[in-house]
Amino acid sequence: MNSIERGTFARAVPLDDLSLRPKPPRPSTSPNLVLAIVCVGICLANLDLFIVNVALPSIGQDFKDASLDDMSWVLNGYAIAYAALLVFFGRLAERHRRNLSFLLGVGLFTVASAACAAANSVGMLTAFRIVQAAGAALMTPTSLGLLLAVFAPEKRGGAVRTWTAIGGLAAALGPVVGGVLVAVNWRWIFFVNVPIGLIAMVIGWWKLPEIEGHDAPRPKFFDAVLVTGGIGALVFAIVKVSDWGFRAPAIGYSFAAAAILLALFVWRCLRTENPFVDPAVFRIRPFTGAALVMAPYSAAFGAMLLSVALWEQTAWGWSALQTGLAIAPGPLMVPITSLLFAGRLIARFGAAPVVTAGIVVFAAGLVAWATLIGPEPHPAFVIMGMIPTGIGVGLTFPTLMGVSAAGLPPSSFATGSGVINMIRQASLAVGVAIFVAIIGSPSSLPERLVAFQRGWWVMVAIVALGLLPTYLYLRQKPKAP
Repeated sequence: MNSIERGTFARAVPLDDLSLRPKPPRPSTSPNLVLAIVCVGICLANLDLFIVNVALPSIGQDFKDASLDDMSWVLNGYAIAYAALLVFFGRLAERHRRNLSFLLGVGLFTVASAACAAANSVGMLTAFRIVQAAGAALMTPTSLGLLLAVFAPEKRGGAVRTWTAIGGLAAALGPVVGGVLVAVNWRWIFFVNVPIGLIAMVIGWWKLPEIEGHDAPRPKFFDAVLVTGGIGALVFAIVKVSDWGFRAPAIGYSFAAAAILLALFVWRCLRTENPFVDPAVFRIRPFTGAALVMAPYSAAFGAMLLSVALWEQTAWGWSALQTGLAIAPGPLMVPITSLLFAGRLIARFGAAPVVTAGIVVFAAGLVAWATLIGPEPHPAFVIMGMIPTGIGVGLTFPTLMGVSAAGLPPSSFATGSGVINMIRQASLAVGVAIFVAIIGSPSSLPERLVAFQRGWWVMVAIVALGLLPTYLYLRQKPKAP
């Protein structure tokens, strides 16, 4: 174990601890096969994310009494629950066999997807989406835990980038698949997860290596409640501020509740013997840098996903299929950029220049929409925004995930990945909330255009905030590609 790991993680387990090694794998199991199986987790999550964004207007038409504020909770309820439960389930998973925890997460996600398809109100759909998020929160950190346990240290960064890129490919298919399924019925966007989940469970039970857990402290559920309540109160206040105004008592109470709950959560993490999020993880400089960049980047990313689908369907009157086809070039650029270019660029220049380029290119896509989009439908303008945002995501997100994972000791793989994904998901919810608050409820197309343009410019400013921590924390060139 290196000096950083010894000094930072008091509870870290030695690298040669047998509990961290997989049992002798089944004859046909290899690291690449494990990678293929666990990629199902990120594929399910990404398919669901992009499909739901494309289908949101159709869901709103089916539930006629639902406002945009109400519908935003179909996205935000999922993101908040996912964010809060990632670390909780990541910590629990470290105590148990990771292959079984992964399969349990896939199973829960699959069952919840079927329940979402049967929902008959926005409230019921949001509730089942929260259960779906719980399944995703269990399978995501355990999938990374499996991945990092079976790959040699020098290959982990590449494995994480591949895992992320495969998720990007699923995201690329998401808008088109969603458009086709919504043309039949929006409920099929959730049914599509069921056969994928069942196949993954069968193959995973047969092929995944048995990676035992270790004697890690049990996380406290009360801390998960604190962070969930804090993020939920913050998102609620942001979403409602445009309707009720800053002077409304409910807005003030919500912001106050968010501040108190999140402050108490941080205090408990700093003071308790068994913190929900170990502060020691933030003493690893690359991890801290990745977390600080991930927050503004993810907020802008979440707003981007929602805004384009909303604009095309509510302002231009496009169908879900037209919307999906126009959006698809962006997500398609993620795996292409990540697999073909990101790894080589990181090896040559280091993480900071790659992340910087990703942020700048992503922002350029938002600028394209803010300056080119008008009241008349124009597919070329959408694509001119989607392609640079996709390239930006392909450079930024896989690099941040690889940087954050590379410095973690093996005993904290699941927890560390849970922390970084918690930040990502919470920021997605905040970004969606900010954009919904900015656009409000415009009564005419010109007002809607001005509101969306304002929202895109705000997202440019937000994603640009990631440049400072990139410069401060990620400039050191990695020792190995």
